[in-house]
Amino acid sequence: MGHTSLEKIIALQKKTSHIRNLCILAHVDHGKTTLADCLVASNGIISSRLAGKLRYLDSREDEQIRGITMKSSAISLLYTTGGHEYLINLIDSPGHVDFSSEVSTAVRLCDGAIVVVDAVEGVCPQTQAVLRQAWLENIRPVLVINKIDRLIVELKLTSQEAYTHLQKILEQVNAVTGTLFTSKVLEERAEKDAEAQSSCTENGSVDQVYDWSAGLEETDDSDLYFSPDRGNVVFASAIDGWGFSIHQFAEMYSQKMGIRSSVLLKTLWGDFYLNAKAKKIMKGAQSKGKKPLFVQLVLDNIWSMYDAVVTRRDKEKVEKMVTSLGLKVMPRDLRHSDPRVLLSAICSQWIPVSQAVLSMVCEKLPSPAEISAERVEKLMSVGARRFDSLPEKTQELKKAFLDCSADETAPVIVFVSKMFAVDSKALPQNKQRTDLGSDIFHYSSARWNYSERSWAAPSGSL
Repeated sequence: MGHTSLEKIIALQKKTSHIRNLCILAHVDHGKTTLADCLVASNGIISSRLAGKLRYLDSREDEQIRGITMKSSAISLLYTTGGHEYLINLIDSPGHVDFSSEVSTAVRLCDGAIVVVDAVEGVCPQTQAVLRQAWLENIRPVLVINKIDRLIVELKLTSQEAYTHLQKILEQVNAVTGTLFTSKVLEERAEKDAEAQSSCTENGSVDQVYDWSAGLEETDDSDLYFSPDRGNVVFASAIDGWGFSIHQFAEMYSQKMGIRSSVLLKTLWGDFYLNAKAKKIMKGAQSKGKKPLFVQLVLDNIWSMYDAVVTRRDKEKVEKMVTSLGLKVMPRDLRHSDPRVLLSAICSQWIPVSQAVLSMVCEKLPSPAEISAERVEKLMSVGARRFDSLPEKTQELKKAFLDCSADETAPVIVFVSKMFAVDSKALPQNKQRTDLGSDIFHYSSARWNYSERSWAAPSGSL
């Protein structure tokens, strides 16, 4: 995709249903900024060759030197899928625990989140923290399991071992989500019991009914968990520029094998295997010692690609793969001394990570118009203050929040997510102004001097 014009982005801001406000959350060094680079490169803002190396959203000098994100950075991207254009407002947040306040700020501004987990390290302390923050702010997360290339190149796992490892990571993430869900249900149950007990006391009733259920049986939690067959999980290697969801391979193999994509969506992840003789997909791969469908149709192909390009550097096999996939690779990439450059050139065309992630974002994350009334009240209430204690005029803004209208007559609401305490000595001193108009002119025409890190007055001004 080429560079997007500013006019098109401004026009899309008026289509609320086609806007996605999201942030990238993860433990430190799990690949958030590298993934953000790939998404930025999809809009032609930076070269795809520099994605992962430039760290475009790490705009501060100290961030570039230390190699970690310290401040949240935002950017607007355009993505087209299914004949519709979407405006993606993306915030890249820090992963280090020292900058957790930046994560809280980012989460509060968004409607959804991309949670990134390292395929080798799995769920880390800060992963649990960001999942909890997303839960408390009532925003919907999707999962990206990143750095799968490390399973091949560093850990030397087979495709079968990698599949088992990826299953364990999904279980870890879902265990955190399950704990958050359970604690919420138990808190609600405790509140109801307390209210019931107080009402009985007020009415003077002596009869007591003991209910040992926690309320977990009646509550539906099926939509909370991450599962590839639900379309909310992407497997990726952002540094090599590739990523995929189950949906992509289901569409790919439905044409080749003549199997309905709906069937492949249900069976590509799980204990299913392909019976070639009966030409059927059957259950019980583990008990029968068969390769699961995900290993046979997906992981084996990726492992073969890495083996031919990176490990053995088999030019003939690489050329056959490129031809069979119908890709075009530049001669300079084929001759490059670093095999990862060739690998990135092939995989970024075959299964580009930006396409997989942005498609998932547009399909699974909500638009601003889908905000819940509960979250609106929480955003409008400061601290422990209740919504019903706010002034009547302020409470009326709740409807404007829920409508999320782009009409010119709709009120403009500004939400301040973070405030900074600044020493009064650091603020400009109150000096008498002789000519306010010229001051405004000079301020508006001043230029930022990057080398001096200060504002420079325009030439010819005093």
